[in-house]
Amino acid sequence: MRILIVSDLHGNAQALDVVPTDYDQLWVLGDLVNYGPNPGAVVEFVRQHANIVVRGNHDNAIGRHEDPQCSEPYRRMAEAMSRFTERELSNDDKQYLAHLPLTATADISGLHFFLCHASPSDPLFSYCPAESDRWPDEVDIADSDVLLCGHTHIPFIREINGSQVVNPGSLGQPKIGLPRACYAVWENGRITLHTAPYDYERTINTIRALGTLGVTSEIKQDLIQVLKTGGLLSAAKTEVIS
Repeated sequence: MRILIVSDLHGNAQALDVVPTDYDQLWVLGDLVNYGPNPGAVVEFVRQHANIVVRGNHDNAIGRHEDPQCSEPYRRMAEAMSRFTERELSNDDKQYLAHLPLTATADISGLHFFLCHASPSDPLFSYCPAESDRWPDEVDIADSDVLLCGHTHIPFIREINGSQVVNPGSLGQPKIGLPRACYAVWENGRITLHTAPYDYERTINTIRALGTLGVTSEIKQDLIQVLKTGGLLSAAKTEVIS
């Protein structure tokens, strides 16, 4: 069994082009949309190919018209691109996002998996980086062999109390300091983290070509800088919660 695990696609269809296709199952840890210029294509891909999908804070925002609780300057980018995303998606796609589950579980080869976007205690919004001392409590809540989560856009694997905590990083808006799509693969009882170069310049050109309604040149430049630098904004814009 080979499982492809992705998170935080954020409407970036070009990043999908570089993930493996030789998988048995596809698991998606939320945030299919927002920030990126191709929300429709990403939602369509996930609906056609994914076996398990959980809801992220941006899926929740678009599907249920609720605050994604981003910090500055990501809030400004999210607000501008949410209006674009809502125009681009069909009502059916928005209903799909709204009704995605907050958590999911799966049993594969004798291992119990728990899937969520942020953390088991707060599936939509909790920002819990790799070094957080909250993970032992989160592992207890998940009660699983493997806890899969996203949201931070930074990949990691931690061993805690006999369980693995795995964040595959972000496929569509990586924050690793490099413009490389991040994902994870589970195969033969082992999870590995991967990054791959993708045609981010094509994504950038699509952002540049967006209409001006609600998407100012400043917003576009911030979106482009995040993609080019792998999440690094200017010194005055250091918040990372997305």
